[in-house]
Amino acid sequence: MQELSRRNQYFSESVIRRMTRIAIESNAINLAQGYPDFDPPKAITDRLAEISKLGPHQYPITMGAPNFRQALARKAGHFMGRTLDPETEMVITIGSTEAMVDTIFTLTNPGDKIIMFSPCFENYYAQSVMAGCEPVFVPLTPPTFGFDPEVLEDAFRQGAKAILICNPSNPSGKVFSRDELKLIADLCIKYDVYAIMDEVYEHIIYDGYHHTYMNSLPGMWERTVSCSSLSKTYSITGWRLGYAIAPQPIMDRIKQYHDFNTVGAPSPLMEAACAGLDMPQSYYEEFAAHYAHMKKIFTDGLRDIGIPFTDPQGAYFVLANIGAYMKKGQSDVEFCEEMARKVGVACVPGTSFFKENVTDIVRVHFAKKDETLCEALDRLAELKTKML
Repeated sequence: MQELSRRNQYFSESVIRRMTRIAIESNAINLAQGYPDFDPPKAITDRLAEISKLGPHQYPITMGAPNFRQALARKAGHFMGRTLDPETEMVITIGSTEAMVDTIFTLTNPGDKIIMFSPCFENYYAQSVMAGCEPVFVPLTPPTFGFDPEVLEDAFRQGAKAILICNPSNPSGKVFSRDELKLIADLCIKYDVYAIMDEVYEHIIYDGYHHTYMNSLPGMWERTVSCSSLSKTYSITGWRLGYAIAPQPIMDRIKQYHDFNTVGAPSPLMEAACAGLDMPQSYYEEFAAHYAHMKKIFTDGLRDIGIPFTDPQGAYFVLANIGAYMKKGQSDVEFCEEMARKVGVACVPGTSFFKENVTDIVRVHFAKKDETLCEALDRLAELKTKML
């Protein structure tokens, strides 16, 4: 038999998705994979019920249904402060994951370097390797997860083709300030580097912080691709409706990859999701307040238990230090698997996100109903008893 591809020897299966399977097997509360256990907005689900009978049920236009793109242009343009052309500056993808992959393949060639911050979402490394690129990591320093500008510029000096930034960040919850993004933007312009922005948590921001779109900064529209999705904003992670927004010369190439990778996003789901994209400003304010409420329940509970953690500025993840509960010689992966089975709460080992030698951190998320969070906290209160 011929040799199989060697690309996947540099990464393994997703630890996050593996922890979900372990959570199901162990009947544990899944605080590993970041999806809510509450319903999407009623306007969306009501519209989906209608569409299930009326259609459309066939192939969409490859770049996305026209009415969906028009609604997205209104919604995204409002928040970005820019008039977006739904015909030439966006494409609808199978989740933001596909948007990121299409973008990386569009902007890079095999052997190119992509700057990433550490910790970062596990997908980025695998996506870069699949494209034949070399990741260059720049550490974010807890508890605020700031970065050293000199270390960052040194990464640019290595001849990077692009920088990939999640803002707000998964898993750290960091919200990059306008000044930080301006510094990065200046480096992108100085070294002629593209910016790939993962902005799926753009509407989950906590008091004292503000989300700035990279493509809104001077000189950055021409070299920025903004990837996002409806998954988090409308609590429909299973619908897999994502998108990329970019200037036409870049978007023309992204559309090519999208066309031959996936043909198009699901027609009935795009039609139903238009009801979400047309939500008033009050929806996003109530949405943010709901997440602030869940964050308070969960972080207050962790403080009461005595589990150290970093307080997120955005998104819905907490990085918790579980070093005091680990057995000697135990890896964080082993700890998380044992914790799911013995304590009944599933989380993600920090080694999935950090490129530094960090072995005592786990990621947990709080996008859950109040009663789910309270039950999870009750179980976490037994960590010492059940794990040591």
